[in-house]
Formats: sequence, C-alpha cells, structure tokens
Amino acid sequence: MVRRVTFAVPGDLSTPTGGYVYDRRVVAELSALGWQVDIANLGDGFPRPSVAERATAHLQLAAVPQGRVIVVDGLAFGVMPEAAEELNQTHRLVALVHHPLAFETGLPEREAAKFRASERLALSFARRVITTSATTARLLMQTFAVPQDILRVVLPGNDRVAPADRAAGAVVNLLAVGSIVPRKGYDVLVSALGKIADLPWRLVIAADRSRSPSTVRALEAQIAELRLADRVELIGAVSSDRLAALYAAADLFVLPSRYEGYGMAYTEAIAHGLPVVGTTAGAIPEAVPPGAGVLVPPDNVGELTLTLMRLIGNPAERLRLTAGARAAAATLPTWADSGRAFSQALDEIA
Repeated sequence: MVRRVTFAVPGDLSTPTGGYVYDRRVVAELSALGWQVDIANLGDGFPRPSVAERATAHLQLAAVPQGRVIVVDGLAFGVMPEAAEELNQTHRLVALVHHPLAFETGLPEREAAKFRASERLALSFARRVITTSATTARLLMQTFAVPQDILRVVLPGNDRVAPADRAAGAVVNLLAVGSIVPRKGYDVLVSALGKIADLPWRLVIAADRSRSPSTVRALEAQIAELRLADRVELIGAVSSDRLAALYAAADLFVLPSRYEGYGMAYTEAIAHGLPVVGTTAGAIPEAVPPGAGVLVPPDNVGELTLTLMRLIGNPAERLRLTAGARAAAATLPTWADSGRAFSQALDEIA
C-alpha cells in the first residue's frame, strides 16, 4: 500500500532558510522511504496573508482527498485556525512547528499576542504536532497547551562531512550564516567586533538579505559607522557548495541569536568541525554541546566581546574547541535519521 502525504509550505520550498531546508530534506527522505509526497505551495504572504491568500490556501488544502495526511508548515498553520478546525474533521492534520510565530524578535506586543492566540487555537485542531527541539516541545506544552501525547520531536539532520584542516593563520576568519533579521543579532556581533578592531579578524556573513530590508540597511549603516566595511563582508545567500567552502575556510562560527527554535546553522557548523560562538537563547544550548563552542547571554555585547577577544587571541583555545566540534559532529543525527523519525510520526496517525 502506497503511503501518501501532502506537505504544505508557504511559498517556494527552495527558500534559503533553515526551516525550508528542513522541509525539503525531510520531503526527500520521506520519498526515499516510500512515501508519495505531494507539495502544496500555500503562497508567499504567510505569516501575514491577505484575506484572499488565506482563502486560497484554505481551498487548496480542502481539495486534498479526505482521509489523507496533511503536514502544514507552522509559518502558515499558526495563522489558519479556521482551516485547521475544518480539516481536523476530514483529514489527518499535522502541524510542523519550527519556531512559534509570537517568538520572532521585534514583533509589536499586540501582533505577538495575536499570533499567540491564533497559533494556540490552530494547534488545538492538529492530530499530531511535530517540532524540531525538546525546548520548543516544552514551550508548546506550556504556552500553547499542546498535549504531550501528540507531540513528537524530530531533530534536524546533518550531512557527514570530512573536517577541514585548520592551521592557525595571521587573521582569524569568522563566519556567520542566517537570514538578516533582528532575531539573528547581527547588530550585537558588529558592535562587539567594533570594540576589538585592533585584533586580526575578518567576518563573512552569508545571509538571505530579502526578509527584512530595513534590518539590512541598519546593519550596513552600522558597519560603515564603525569603519568595518573592509573587514565585514555581506555576501547574501549562497549555494550549498559555496557554503561548504566557507565552513572549511573559517576558524570560528559566530551567531549571537536572540532566539532559536533549534539552530540548524550551529549544528551545520559543528558538522564541519567548526567551533561555535552562540548564545544561551531558546534551543541553542541543545544544538551546541559543551566543548564544541562557547555560549553567552543574548544581547550581551560585553560578554560577546570578551569571548571573541579570548578566542581570536588564543589559537590553543580555538584548537581545543575544534577538537570538541569534531567529536560532537560524529554524534549528530543524519537526515536519514530525521526522515525515519518523521515517517514514524506520520505512520502513527496514517
């Protein structure tokens, strides 16, 4: 018997963010496991769809044959409680929550409250809720009243990578990866680097620049104001091959996020044997094992500055963390592991 699932995503599945990477890798693994996966593109307006976009997405999901499993990415699911209530009666409905909508940095409190109420209601109609970290699972139980028995944690996978040989050079190469949005804390990183401009470092930021143009403009202005334009390079989103080359060329991965529902960029860096500097926010401590990096409080420019100062000036400390990252890389789940876990969660309701 053919197992069939409709996987509904808001917009283009090839969008270069961690959530979309997760979705398309899981889709590929489900296909390899024998699932017939139908992709439903719900449109680009989520999580703030127009009335027409919301209605079109609802009709598209309602047209899926009754009884079928439908997985809806949380970027759309959380703002479609009416559709979720209706689909709950006719389909096996699964919510995939990467990151609760209300926890996006910089939201006005009124909008955050609206997202919280909408997502809580929508999740009450899901047959199964899949999330990407134990931290987010606890948050969904505590804040969104999701019953533990319908929750499943399916960690993001990683590709096995031969670690690069990293010889200490005259300049320490820093790498940051992640969309330029307020939550990623690039302003904190640039502020910290501005305080240690006398040290030998360079920073490459490989990041989607399209999600928040105002944040991009503010970051570029900050870099110019601190006179770091010749040392900080914003290169936009890159191909997987180019990204692998950037990981291989870097000495430290640095991303002071204000919150992460998991933090795939951190584990991807660790998979490449690259030590990490991150924060203690959200699920980041889950993603970064002790010994593979250093975590500082979010929004703490002083702590980040001191940490970078120590690591840039201490090759032996970087070497110790590199060894820790390589050891941790061997323990990370693969995408095949993630696919099997996701398949099992679907089988339980299919």
